[in-house]
Amino acid sequence: MSVFSVSNQKIDPSRRRASGLKPDGTADDNDRVEIGPTALAFAEWEAAGLTPPNLECMRQFRLDRLVAEIRKRDYAGLLCFDPLNIRYATDTTNMQLWTAHNFARACFVSADGYIVLWDFHNCDHLSAHTPLVREVRHGASFFYFESGERVEEHAAKFAAELDDLLRVHGGANRRLAVDKIETAGYAALQKLGVEIFEGQEVTELARVVKGPDEILAMRCAMHSCQAAVAEMQARMEPGITENDVWAELHAGNIRRGGEWIETRLLASGPRCNPWFQECGPRVIQQGELLAFDTDLIGTYGMCVDFSRTWMVGDFMPTNEQKDHYRVAHEHITANRELMVPGMTFEEMTLKAHRLPERFRNQRYSCLAHGVGLCDEYPAIRYPEDFEACGYGGALEPGMVMTVEAYIGADGGQVGVKLEDQLLITETGHENLTTYPFEERLLG
Repeated sequence: MSVFSVSNQKIDPSRRRASGLKPDGTADDNDRVEIGPTALAFAEWEAAGLTPPNLECMRQFRLDRLVAEIRKRDYAGLLCFDPLNIRYATDTTNMQLWTAHNFARACFVSADGYIVLWDFHNCDHLSAHTPLVREVRHGASFFYFESGERVEEHAAKFAAELDDLLRVHGGANRRLAVDKIETAGYAALQKLGVEIFEGQEVTELARVVKGPDEILAMRCAMHSCQAAVAEMQARMEPGITENDVWAELHAGNIRRGGEWIETRLLASGPRCNPWFQECGPRVIQQGELLAFDTDLIGTYGMCVDFSRTWMVGDFMPTNEQKDHYRVAHEHITANRELMVPGMTFEEMTLKAHRLPERFRNQRYSCLAHGVGLCDEYPAIRYPEDFEACGYGGALEPGMVMTVEAYIGADGGQVGVKLEDQLLITETGHENLTTYPFEERLLG
């Protein structure tokens, strides 16, 4: 029995798939190339009354969002090297962490929705499941490891292909949005007279509002992540290492068809303060706090980002531990209530719960931030940081946001991390995170 509650959403019989298909509409083929949730995940979702997404509809929704942002700015197209933007545009993956620092893949989306994917060599089969990819090419790998002293030559060849695509799909329009690119590629495009604009604006604003099937995918990913967190908590006991505990989250995520974890943010005892110490071989002790941030890329590539802090062992907390925990809990609880459509980012900064002064110096980097395929736009700042880092915008229905807090005093031995993930609705918000808080620390 899981230790966390789940949604009571019922399965819509009209969404059931014909034989030969999984509940999300993909091929029920044991030997298929496309990655996805496992039988364990589908069984847990069915038991919880969760409806899997229709991936065909989800993919089309995402492409429509991208095309709308491209057209709004009168660009001929969008060029992506970021593997998460490629995932958003095509719902294809290929060695996601490796290609995050070796730009071996690229994707062009024209203003009329025509998609060309440059994949790693001999990888055409990895996108065969989606008809949205109209062409698969090769030759986007012009980083130094791949090209050596031929970087400029290979970049020029790639840029020439891009130039041809712009002429076919954009005519005289030479305006191209680019998210990230090697410097040689940037120079080669400029040499051909291509006007380059900020592509991250296009992709972040497209990704910020989730469609109905993305929300279903997020609910499923959240359920699987929380099941893995429950396994992690069951493993936690005095005498084992931080790494032993963290490994359970990795294992639970992979068992259910999740993909990776972006950080190793788990710490215990005095290593909880200051925050951002990643887990290691430290042996956890009775009566300590253990804090973590999931930062997990789960099923369907959806990010699940929540934090909890637990007591280790059968032990009553100290007054200091309870004080820190209560402030963290009050902080995210109060800030949750501000997460409503129409709330501007600056307004939330001004109205948010104010941390006690003793905790302000070690405040977290933001009050709240977006979540989708990873931590995404927007980031809502603390008052101390707004002048330097704040920007405009407002919450709207379909956005998924986290509210979070880190509570730790300078030079202290105690640190608490809490975070919830929310869906902004037409009338307010829904807390997607149902994992319980530590009652001993709230008592």
